[in-house]
Amino acid sequence: MTDKHLTGRVTLVTGATRGIGYAAAIALAKAGSHIIATGRTQGGLEDLDDAISALGGECTLVPMDLKNSDGIDQLGSIINERWGRLDGLFGNAGVLGDITPANQVEPKVFDNVFAVNMTANYRLIRSMDPLLRASEAGRALFVTSSVADGGRAFWGAYAASKAALEVFVKSWAAETEITNIKTNLLNPGGTATKMRAKALPGEDPSVLPQPEDLAPLIVEMLSPACQKNAEIVTFRNSEYFKQS
Repeated sequence: MTDKHLTGRVTLVTGATRGIGYAAAIALAKAGSHIIATGRTQGGLEDLDDAISALGGECTLVPMDLKNSDGIDQLGSIINERWGRLDGLFGNAGVLGDITPANQVEPKVFDNVFAVNMTANYRLIRSMDPLLRASEAGRALFVTSSVADGGRAFWGAYAASKAALEVFVKSWAAETEITNIKTNLLNPGGTATKMRAKALPGEDPSVLPQPEDLAPLIVEMLSPACQKNAEIVTFRNSEYFKQS
C-alpha cells in the first residue's frame, strides 16, 4: 500500500461483493481506510476480505439484505459503539428489475427495485447522518444512472427509482451544506458489470470501462479533499475515463 491518504478513516460500502462496490472497497482500503462491507453473500464478502487483507488493509464484513431496515439501524448502532463516527458512505448496492413496458412491470419487481435503490438508501441516510456529522470530514456518494433523466422506453421502474434517489440525496445535501458533510451522486455510465450484462446481454463487455477504472474517482469523491456537494459526477466526464 503506497497512497494512504485515507488512513484512519472508516468507510461503509454497500453492495461490496462484486462489480463497482468490490473495486471501490479495495481501492479505498489501498488508500488506508478501514472498510465496512455489506453484501448478501457470505462467500463474496470473504473473498473481498481476503483481497483487502492481502493488501495489508482491514475490513469488517456485514452480511445483510439492505431491505432489512432494522438491520440498517442496527448497523448504525454498531458503528457508533465501535468507532463513534463514519467518515465515508458509498451507497452502491442496486438492482435492475426488468427491462419491460411500464404497464407490464410486475408489482413485486417494482417494489423490490424501489426497496433496494431508494428506500435502503433513505434508511442509510437516516441511520448514518449522525455518524457522518461526527466525522471531521464526512463524505457520502450514491450511484445513479443517466436513465434517471426519464423518457427511456422499457426502463421505467429502474429509472424512476434512480430519479427518486437523486432528488432525495440532493435534498439531504442541501440540508447539510453548512456542516462537514459533502454528498454527491456518481453516474458510472456503461460499465462491465453483471447488471449491465443483464440489461444489454448482446453487448461486448470488453469495450466497456471496468469497475476498477471507476475506483480512483470514487476514492477522490470520498476523500476529505473533496469539496463538491449536491453534484452528479459523470465518470465519462472525469479525468479517469480513458477512451478505448
